[in-house]
Amino acid sequence: MVNPSAKAEMLIRKPVSEVFEAFINPDVTSKFWFSRGSGRLEAGKTVVWSWDMYDFSVDAQVKSVEHNKRILIEWPGTGSATTVEWVFKPIGDGATFVSITNEGFQGDEDAVVQEAVGSTEGFAFVLAGLKAYLEHGILLNLVPDRFPNGRENG
Repeated sequence: MVNPSAKAEMLIRKPVSEVFEAFINPDVTSKFWFSRGSGRLEAGKTVVWSWDMYDFSVDAQVKSVEHNKRILIEWPGTGSATTVEWVFKPIGDGATFVSITNEGFQGDEDAVVQEAVGSTEGFAFVLAGLKAYLEHGILLNLVPDRFPNGRENG
């Protein structure tokens, strides 16, 4: 079996420096993804991301940060660690194409497919929330509203 990956991509009509900063700086990221983060992303650092609405936190090990180009982290999946890579490509004057890929899912075929599909959905919400926030100043609450009865009872 080929190990599937999760991928979500979107054009954000803001300069690459602003879009990159939105993922590096937890004060901005908390507007469209998690509730709070323990610090800025820096290579070699472990940060804690928390989703207070779900009483859930995760440690993310920052493997690589290439300013305005790429971020690579490792975080726990349901059974073993997976990697998440963000790639930022400037498009024209003042826009950025963001690509997020999550790889390394482990388990039986059904579990791996379920993880990849769930991750694709989650990162699509993250990108849509980012787009609304950066382009229009709107907080869509996509992540908190995904599981209104808690993440176990979605």
